[in-house]
Amino acid sequence: MSTTAVTPLTTRDAEALVTAAHHAAEAAGVTVSVTVLDAGGHLLAFRRDDRAVLISGETSTRKAYTALQLNAPTADLVEAVQPGGLFHTLPTALDRPLLFLAGGVPVHREGRLIGAIGVGGGAPDQDHGFASAAVRALA
Repeated sequence: MSTTAVTPLTTRDAEALVTAAHHAAEAAGVTVSVTVLDAGGHLLAFRRDDRAVLISGETSTRKAYTALQLNAPTADLVEAVQPGGLFHTLPTALDRPLLFLAGGVPVHREGRLIGAIGVGGGAPDQDHGFASAAVRALA
């Protein structure tokens, strides 16, 4: 069986994602932290503005991790983790807590998962918009 190589998420890509997310947030007047992980969950880029709440850095990292692990935007998962939802018990089954607030978005190249971006600091719908805008800008 032959597999086609897909260029992985590079540091340059990660820095471009961080910059695009920050520009989108700044345009909206919001201060955020941004985390970008590669496909293996390794930190490639991170930025927390000095004006951002300290917890926003941990929040952005957990959002990116969640999007990567489940290969889905975290905004799509909020209902699934509510009591009675499909993933209600999932966070206790993994070694790292997940954060199911909007703002985490997987990054794909040629249809394959290559990483994820997480944005924290704004309202959930804003964070999702900033992360999504960054992914679109990378394409």
